Amino acid sequence: FQKFPPTELLAAIFLRVDKNEDSLLSIGELSEYINFQIQKHINQGMQENYGLFMSIDREPANGVITWFEYHKHFLLKNGIQEDYVDGHNEHHEDLKRSIKEIIARDKASWFEAARTDPDSLTLDEFLAFRHPESSHTTILALVDELLDKLDRDGDEILTEEEFARLQVGEGGEGLLSQGEFERREIFRLMLDADGDGKADRKELLMYIDPKNPRHAREEAETLVTLADTDHDGKLSLSEVLSKMDLFLGSKMVDTAKSFHDEF
Repeated sequence: FQKFPPTELLAAIFLRVDKNEDSLLSIGELSEYINFQIQKHINQGMQENYGLFMSIDREPANGVITWFEYHKHFLLKNGIQEDYVDGHNEHHEDLKRSIKEIIARDKASWFEAARTDPDSLTLDEFLAFRHPESSHTTILALVDELLDKLDRDGDEILTEEEFARLQVGEGGEGLLSQGEFERREIFRLMLDADGDGKADRKELLMYIDPKNPRHAREEAETLVTLADTDHDGKLSLSEVLSKMDLFLGSKMVDTAKSFHDEF
């Protein structure tokens, strides 16, 4: 698929998504296909991570990957001669700018993933480095961020009130958000799995987890909202092609890039 020209690529994927063959894509069809792509991408990331980790962890093979080991792997993978890899300085004056930019981004992501030692990554940290959307630790960190932002009484549980209202100022006054009604609906339908009026860490984890089908549903709804020019609630091929950049950057077409842009 990915080798097709953009127009042919979108047309081919359109046919796959259009399960009932009515030449229109419904939110349900889009959601089902995007969810399938998300599950596939995350599972592949986890499977590939172990093999890559073991292939890089060689100098020495000690259960962690150092920046030196990973950096050497990266340079060789990008066609850099081994004599340069073994003897280069850290400024990389001889490398193309695009390669140097990737190295800089990788280094920033590396230090973000390295929780135990800034110079090395464990297997799970390496997963968080390469595929943060697949890492349980990364998702737990996102739960912590959400609690830090919204849990006003510090009990590590979100109430509907805490989730639905924004907090402003040092006095902690609640400010009604414009989308409060929608946020209350989200809390009741998507967060509060046991219906007790509260969302604990487990429920928050399920809500944030990229594998939760709600993410696919939300993306499908966004795509239809942005591309549905005749307002029939569905997308024709011409509507998809008229928003080519939108769809090429979506999880419907390029799941990996879309995730990595988010994380």
